[in-house]
Amino acid sequence: MTVFCATERMVLRRFTPADEAALVTLHGDADVMRFVGNGRPVPGEVVRRETLPAILADYGRLGGLGLFAAESRVDATFLGWFEFRPRHPASRDDVELGYRLHRAQWGRGLATEGARTLLRRGFTDLAVRRVHATTMAVNHASRRVLEKAGLRYVRTVHEDWPEPIAGAEHGDVEYELLRAHWRG
Repeated sequence: MTVFCATERMVLRRFTPADEAALVTLHGDADVMRFVGNGRPVPGEVVRRETLPAILADYGRLGGLGLFAAESRVDATFLGWFEFRPRHPASRDDVELGYRLHRAQWGRGLATEGARTLLRRGFTDLAVRRVHATTMAVNHASRRVLEKAGLRYVRTVHEDWPEPIAGAEHGDVEYELLRAHWRG
């Protein structure tokens, strides 16, 4: 197991092929996916053939950054994942923060805890200059996590989606935090 970082309650580690079933379950939950992509669960076969292989390939392509499985420090239960990866491999100082947790883990502060730990790791150990995140404007819970973690609202963007989901008419919001403004 390759640990990327740990929080008080979680270990964030690299995914392995053994995580397939857990990832299929997470991405197959309609509530978890309602503000993501087309707003529908991802079929298990897509997760097996496309999603997990892409996650595993990113570690080499992105110099160890990517998506990290979050598991409980108490009993190693799979809680979800956190994203900490550059949009472009050549720009490792500008990374995207994201997270996806099982419904049973919502409202426990885990998303904020994980986000803060990733910010600390990025700004102190990895020479990250900027961390950014996006979510749908109507995803108030995710927006609150970003704000509690210290990111600041930048702008609202309206895009044309091939299959818009409920709330898309309000746009997506972008947040960011620069190392110069981080208060570790």
